[in-house]
Amino acid sequence: MPGDGGGDGACFPVAEAPGPGPVTGPARTGGPVTATVHASDPITAAGVSGQLRQDPSIRIVTQAQQGPGSVAVVAAETIDSAVILLLRRLVRGAGARAVLVTEAVREAELLDVVECGVAAIVWRHAATAQRLHQAVHTAHKGEGDMPPDLLARLLDQVAQLQRRAADEDRPLAGLSARESDVLRLVADGLDTREIAGKLAYSERTVKNVLHGMTTRLNLRNRAHAVAYALREGYI
Repeated sequence: MPGDGGGDGACFPVAEAPGPGPVTGPARTGGPVTATVHASDPITAAGVSGQLRQDPSIRIVTQAQQGPGSVAVVAAETIDSAVILLLRRLVRGAGARAVLVTEAVREAELLDVVECGVAAIVWRHAATAQRLHQAVHTAHKGEGDMPPDLLARLLDQVAQLQRRAADEDRPLAGLSARESDVLRLVADGLDTREIAGKLAYSERTVKNVLHGMTTRLNLRNRAHAVAYALREGYI
């Protein structure tokens, strides 16, 4: 497989942008979102790149041009150790916000993927241009985006871990009462506005609570915070 001069090895080359493509979607406010595309073959890379270029506010760059806060779109048919390693390298090493496009995520892989710091997951069969644009912009804002069926499976794992934590009588050490309340509602799938309404906080307060917690615990995003807190028995 031909290399790209700046990828992560033969398994996941970074798609090179050959130049501006046709623009069909409406422009979004703010500056452009820079994105890299990582795929196991050049056809997939070209397909994902073509979908993303339909949004004029997304600019595809090479890995050499990628900076912290950019979005890395990883297209992988299955999740294996190489994909997990790539996701960790992109998020923790390069400071990127990851979007994963894949066929399926098995139960044993779900928390591993979340703990890598993946911000959004898109099923391959549902990866329309609009769906990819939504995932990239959501990830760029530092928020999470999961398919409903996958979120339901994550919440099922949440319930199992909560029961296990209750059986072991694990304390809520490390989290304030306010942080615990907010994080429980995040785990239930509520967004910022819904959490603010439930707890009678302002949306800014909810965002500040989550930012302070994720910064203190060195977590990547809300999904990572939920996975970490559940695995450690905090909620």
